[in-house]
Amino acid sequence: MNILVTAGPTREKIDPVRFITNHSSGRMGYAIAAAAIEAGHQVTLISGPVSITPPDGAKVVNVVSAADMAEAVHSLAPLADAVIMSAAVADYRPANPWDSKIKKLPGNLTLTLERTEDILASLGANKTPGQLLIGFAAETDDLEQNAMGKLERKNLDWIAANLASDGFGTDTNKITLYSRSGQKIPLPSGKKIDVAREMLKVILT
Repeated sequence: MNILVTAGPTREKIDPVRFITNHSSGRMGYAIAAAAIEAGHQVTLISGPVSITPPDGAKVVNVVSAADMAEAVHSLAPLADAVIMSAAVADYRPANPWDSKIKKLPGNLTLTLERTEDILASLGANKTPGQLLIGFAAETDDLEQNAMGKLERKNLDWIAANLASDGFGTDTNKITLYSRSGQKIPLPSGKKIDVAREMLKVILT
């Protein structure tokens, strides 16, 4: 199979030296890419800014912002048999980023944010026939309810859900898979590469 994986955070520019980002390390997405290559699949990895080495055999496309991610995904997704969107893409970005460094002045600074494109929803609305679309949901509460809502709204085949405290910035993860057909499959917690292997066994069979 030709598998497209996204990984890591995005960075949304405030000024030339500051940006908005999140705690995603990219390790889960990189583990999924490595496990897919190990299983004999062709893998393209679209990666936000991370400090880890991509797996051997992956075609890597590096991006920075949510807009960069959207452009790369929309270009490559039509060619993929499965799209696994594990990247933590920013939902908001500064509406009017500064061209020069913001100076520290008396008083507060108000930053206006605007929505970024919902890449996953766009993919769900434009899936090619037979294509698998897998999303991720990192939640702080109501895990199952929020994950199932996201799966239905965005027309996903599977969603991998975890508590944010279980996955961000660590080498381990604990996820539960939910399918469009109503399956709920908790995977054993463990190292991200092992979780990725188990995940692929479920979603690609």
